[in-house]
Amino acid sequence: MDWGTDLWDQYDHIDKHTQSGLDLLDRYIKFVKERTEVEQTYAKQLRSITKKYAKRGSKEELECKFSNHGSFQEILNEMNDYAGQRELIAENMMTSVCVELTKYLQDLKQERKSHLSDAKKAQQILESNFKHLESTKKRYAKEWAEAEKASQQAEKTESDLNATKLDVEKAKQHAHARTHTAEECRNDYAAELQKYNKEQNFFYYTEIPQVFNKLQDMDERRIRRLAEGYCQFSDIETNVLPIISKCLDGITSAGKRIDEKQDSVLFIEQHKSGFERPADVEFEDYTQGIKPATSDSSLNPPKVRTKLWPFSKKHKPPPAEDFSHLPPEQRKNRLKGKIDDIAKDLQKYRDQSEALEKMKGVYVQNAQLGDPSSLEPQITETNQIIGRLTGELGKYEAWFSEAVGGEESSNAVNNNTQHVPLAADHQSHNSYAEFEDDFDDVERQCTALYDFQGNNEGTISITAEEQLSVVEEDQGDGWMRVVRSNGDEGYIPSSYVKPNP
Repeated sequence: MDWGTDLWDQYDHIDKHTQSGLDLLDRYIKFVKERTEVEQTYAKQLRSITKKYAKRGSKEELECKFSNHGSFQEILNEMNDYAGQRELIAENMMTSVCVELTKYLQDLKQERKSHLSDAKKAQQILESNFKHLESTKKRYAKEWAEAEKASQQAEKTESDLNATKLDVEKAKQHAHARTHTAEECRNDYAAELQKYNKEQNFFYYTEIPQVFNKLQDMDERRIRRLAEGYCQFSDIETNVLPIISKCLDGITSAGKRIDEKQDSVLFIEQHKSGFERPADVEFEDYTQGIKPATSDSSLNPPKVRTKLWPFSKKHKPPPAEDFSHLPPEQRKNRLKGKIDDIAKDLQKYRDQSEALEKMKGVYVQNAQLGDPSSLEPQITETNQIIGRLTGELGKYEAWFSEAVGGEESSNAVNNNTQHVPLAADHQSHNSYAEFEDDFDDVERQCTALYDFQGNNEGTISITAEEQLSVVEEDQGDGWMRVVRSNGDEGYIPSSYVKPNP
């Protein structure tokens, strides 16, 4: 069944039906477009709330290791990824459905307009031919009536006794001419009728069926494409469901990963002071005060009760570089974390220094690859950083050793007693400097802190813990000249050694 055969005379209904189909396609495009706006708004709101509830503050807060805090941050991260998938759905719907179907709709409108225009044009041509046929028919009818009238007049003239032979001849000639003209009009009418019937047959059996079948094909293609658009609506979201499912699984895993016992242990480790609980307050008998004071009493002044430091929030000591303002356990933890951070940075710059030295060696062997002197500023800067970090590492390691070694003794004294390693360290350095000023002629000894491979000319290799003699002090370039026990002499990084006491 097709439109051209069964709906050959339903032009108006076909026009209305095809327009209704295009309207439906346009409505679906608008629906999907609004759906994308909903997805975009939803994704934007999700990103907004994840950003709002994400952790903010100090580095310690951002690096919080409690599982319940970390899991919430993971949930926020997963929701941020989930929002990204909603944005992807909106983007794919816009490009794959809205944009493509909009272009397809415009093409269908042009195609439909062309087909309907062809049908109207064929209809106008057929109507024009029919009018021409009617005109030929009327002319034939008129001429035939005039021919009959002329024939009757000729017969009347011939039967008239008063008519002359000339009148009769003229009347016959006139009737013959009219009859001849009527015959020509009749032939023209017959020819036009045959032509029109042929055109009408072509119009109803060939031309219009072809146009209507093209409209049917267009409408069926429109339906098929719309059906694909309906499926795309679902498929686009289905394609991201695995990722969305992973996001949701990640949220579930984050919740299951919470360990309340471990969080409690971690909290204790972070805030355990290491102090001993206050001893019992002794009874002070003031009735003894009425007796005259003895020499012994002056040697034993009344004890003053220590402050309950852990419960006091006022007059906290200012932060110190060695974290001595913190309780013992917290101080050890902070020093350990600081040492780990410095060690990581130090290793990074050591690797960088090693890479630069290797590159310099390559440049020395093959000058075409680069100028070795161009690396000197970067090498010097890196060595200076290594020296600074090495010094800091040694400083914090000394403080850590003090915190670990002096823990028992610090617990035995009053809880508020604190060490001042910085002052002592500074004093020892000053004493050492004075000693150097007084004994400049004495050869300095130092101990290697790390291994060093002296691959370049003028340098020597040393091993950790090796005893060295200083020949030339660091002149500000990060290098010093030393002599090994075997007599080898050369330059090494100043940051790789420490002076012997």
